[in-house]
Amino acid sequence: MILDIIDILGLITFAISGVLTAQSKKMDIFGIFTIAFVTSVGGGTLRDVLIGTTPVGWMNNLIYVYTIMGSVIFALMFNKILSYLRTSFFLFDTIGIGLYTVYGVQKGLSLGLHPVICIFLGTISASFGGVIRDILCNEIPIIFRQEIYATACIFGGIVYFGLEALHLEHNLVLILSVLSVISVRIIAVKYKLSFPAFY
Repeated sequence: MILDIIDILGLITFAISGVLTAQSKKMDIFGIFTIAFVTSVGGGTLRDVLIGTTPVGWMNNLIYVYTIMGSVIFALMFNKILSYLRTSFFLFDTIGIGLYTVYGVQKGLSLGLHPVICIFLGTISASFGGVIRDILCNEIPIIFRQEIYATACIFGGIVYFGLEALHLEHNLVLILSVLSVISVRIIAVKYKLSFPAFY
């Protein structure tokens, strides 16, 4: 049940971050919906293809499409409020990567994959919708810049398996793992932590 909630919350937060990005590029309604859609399901689609789950998740369940559409409408209706919040894109994107990291890890575990592969799947689930979004918006993807982004996802995956080894209650492990990704990302941005660039 909690995984379903994580999945839907991830869709919503990534859709809203996609809307905010598309609006900053002054796209029309089709462009806004497209960016919101690929941001929401791009990483999950790649993950499902890699693990051989086809048709991919959103093709088998229209709730995904309806949730994205509802999130787009919500973001457009309250765009003036969201525009006043300078950190709104950052917050929605950060929450999204936290949620989808854990969801991707769980997908890998359900197939009996090695923990390292599960962490990679979690990182792909969380990051690659944003990669597609940034490419379509003619930006260098965040994960290829100096920002701590994919690293936060990897850290969250490690935290997940560390907490599981302590035999904590499963839902608590999920929540703490999500919060670990969000915390690392926020701390990195707040204190301007990043990897060095090579020229």
